[in-house]
Amino acid sequence: MNDRETQSRSDRPRVLVVEDDKSISLGLRINLEKEGYEVLIAEDGERGLELGRSAQPDLVVLDVMLPKMNGLEVLDTLRREGIDMPIVILSARSAEMDKVTGLELGAEDYIAKPFSLAELLARVRAALRRGRPRARASRLAFGDVVVDVDARIVQKRGGLVDLTATEFDVLLCLVGERGKALSREKIFKAVWGENHHGTARTVDNFLQQLRQKLEDDPQEPKFFLTVRGVGYRFS
Repeated sequence: MNDRETQSRSDRPRVLVVEDDKSISLGLRINLEKEGYEVLIAEDGERGLELGRSAQPDLVVLDVMLPKMNGLEVLDTLRREGIDMPIVILSARSAEMDKVTGLELGAEDYIAKPFSLAELLARVRAALRRGRPRARASRLAFGDVVVDVDARIVQKRGGLVDLTATEFDVLLCLVGERGKALSREKIFKAVWGENHHGTARTVDNFLQQLRQKLEDDPQEPKFFLTVRGVGYRFS
């Protein structure tokens, strides 16, 4: 597909497939188009990043092992630039650490090769239905912290705070339910979705990271409070 074609927008959901294996990308194109999607293909990370920025895809299927720029670097760059379409990581790697890294960088889902085509199509549909978490206000503030929701920027005492995309989404989940006690399960489903396999420890780890970055004293938090037997609430 040439650059002129990528600029015209159809009414169909647009899926960008970033995959260097031509047999896989061709199979995904055929089956996604049968499902009614418009499909763009990129065969290396640099081209995938370019189309992720310019073509406004509704969802990205992103391989990890790519020439020129790996998939995790593409994912991290898009999220740091505030580009928040759902991204499904597709990789032969099945190690737990790769999954954790992808999710922490802001991936919507992770599928290991070899994969079931029916499962991948189901996860694409689910990811498009969920979209990404949205905030109720464009600017939030608490204590010495200011959150620019649209730009996905967090400042503390005027200095930038480096949050991963998933840390930012956990932050918005809690702040958006200001004062309410949220179970770990509810936080997990709101940020990662229904189909992810995680544990309470996953949420605990992210809350600890937010406390380290945003609380004056992480051991005596004022904002990100533990509700014993339930989960957490934002005060």
